[in-house]
Amino acid sequence: MMNQQQKINAYCEAHTTWPLPELYELERETHLRTLSPQMISGKVQGHLLTLLVSLSRPKTALEVGTFTGYASLCIAKGLPEDGKLHTIEINPELSHISRKYFEKTGLADKIIAHIGDAKEVIPSLGLHFDFIFIDAAKFDYMYYYKTLIVLLNKGGLMVADNVLWDGKVVSKSADVDTANIDAFNKMVNADHRVQNLMLPVRDGLLVVKKL
Repeated sequence: MMNQQQKINAYCEAHTTWPLPELYELERETHLRTLSPQMISGKVQGHLLTLLVSLSRPKTALEVGTFTGYASLCIAKGLPEDGKLHTIEINPELSHISRKYFEKTGLADKIIAHIGDAKEVIPSLGLHFDFIFIDAAKFDYMYYYKTLIVLLNKGGLMVADNVLWDGKVVSKSADVDTANIDAFNKMVNADHRVQNLMLPVRDGLLVVKKL
């Protein structure tokens, strides 16, 4: 039996279009072939990413944490014709799934996939970005923000996933990951270089615009 929130989530999904038809197949394969399928962005969040990118029209985008490429495809779908997405994944065992769907959707020419530690890959790119999506290890969120806000162009958007951390940020949970996410949220909210909006979509999205 679904609770009220689950019913609302299901209703939202039912009334949201797929940005790409192949995402349904990717979602199924992710559930079959990975240990943490809940890490994919999902239909509603994925389409929101596509819309944000479509509206902001970034030339250069960055994703920290490819996983199986669900969010990568949603971002790439929204890019302008000359836009490129650099996506970084530390686990090489996942690349066969993401690359398969990059090709299958015809978006491979918009996506530059990097395998390795993002802390090492990002400096090697020598780029500034118009759009950044962070969905990697939560204990590194503050590091990524401090590093990437400098590389985000004026007027650019940064989106961070899982900022509600299964609702634990408003509970008395004292685990390390919750504390890290809460500290990250507070740090961004106090940063006068940006405007920020937290959305209760899926596990929480923090949308940041650099002033």
